Amino acid sequence: MALVNVGTYPPKQCGIASFSKDLRDNLVAAGEDVKVIAVSDSAYSYVYPPEVFYKIRQEKKADYIEAAKIVNCNPNIRAVVIQHEYGIFGGTDGEYILKFTFHLRKPFILVTHTVLPRPSSSQKSILSRLGQKAAAVVCMTRRSAGLLTRVYGVAPEKIALIHHGVPVFEEKDRDELKRKYGLEGRKVITTFGLIGPGKGLENGLLALARIIDKHPDVLYLIAGETHPMLLKREGDRYRHMLMRMVVEHGLENHVKFVNRFLELDELGDYLYMTDLYLSPYPNRDQAVSGTLSYAVGCGRAVVATPYEHALELLSDGKGLIAREIDPEEIAGLMDRVLSDDKLRRDMEARTREFGKSIEWPRIAKQYIKVADQITGTSQQVSDSERVGHGL
Repeated sequence: MALVNVGTYPPKQCGIASFSKDLRDNLVAAGEDVKVIAVSDSAYSYVYPPEVFYKIRQEKKADYIEAAKIVNCNPNIRAVVIQHEYGIFGGTDGEYILKFTFHLRKPFILVTHTVLPRPSSSQKSILSRLGQKAAAVVCMTRRSAGLLTRVYGVAPEKIALIHHGVPVFEEKDRDELKRKYGLEGRKVITTFGLIGPGKGLENGLLALARIIDKHPDVLYLIAGETHPMLLKREGDRYRHMLMRMVVEHGLENHVKFVNRFLELDELGDYLYMTDLYLSPYPNRDQAVSGTLSYAVGCGRAVVATPYEHALELLSDGKGLIAREIDPEEIAGLMDRVLSDDKLRRDMEARTREFGKSIEWPRIAKQYIKVADQITGTSQQVSDSERVGHGL
């Protein structure tokens, strides 16, 4: 009996697509049969791999209905997993996904990637309706679990807390990697991911400018290409603005842009040669950051702005979090880590230990338990995974 994942999917480049692929691959490795319904868009034409058996055109209502009917008619499909993010589905705030769930006759797990504390009326209505109809709702932080209940009216007994998974990276020696990439003698700060204004990289650059006199050996690696949808819409305007900032603040010898999508092995290299991972999101409501999870999974010391995912994931000494989204304060935290090797090693030890618990093989097994529960098989979600009442 198969599971069906609904969401964006590679070769589309976005966080949800990567998440869908990682989840699918690890469910398959655990013995599950997983098919994919890919949500496409009109900006690009994608050639999907064989596991994709239907393509929903983002703005075509009829495709959502047809996809549900195809799933209903297949007796070998036991449940559906919907990756929810407002921007990937068609209609206002992605409302067309409601068409799919209205016609769907199979139980579904709703995976919530964005849980806003102050949603618009449309956003609140969509997520509330999805949560009410879902057989189970997965969130990635306890903060999101509380919001799902208080703001969106999702029954607590439906909610399962499952952290964002991270790949099983091959651990590598920092000094050897720095030699390999010609960065010997440099203290490496890294931020990676698809580039766009939502990353807050200007805050990272402004903070960097405040510490280069004290740390003249520092190098800030900004790794990743511009988000394809942003590139299509307005070109590389944001990256060009960042490059102008580098010149204006005299950072030419302290910033390197790696302007391409990093495959997993190369990404592991960049993370393992990192002395400090910087996560400077400008939006406090950022519920989930896959890039932050990856950095924690590799056991990196992290400095972050005070957004939702960081506040939870970096608790108990796993990272340093600014009180405000302020370059001066971010710079002070960066200086603390770069000046204190013991502090950095202690942070790395804590993130490394926690990172093992969120590797994808373990996370996939938690999804299987939820799927088994909603389809009536014997496995149950453990108390540590079930959020339950009293949020």
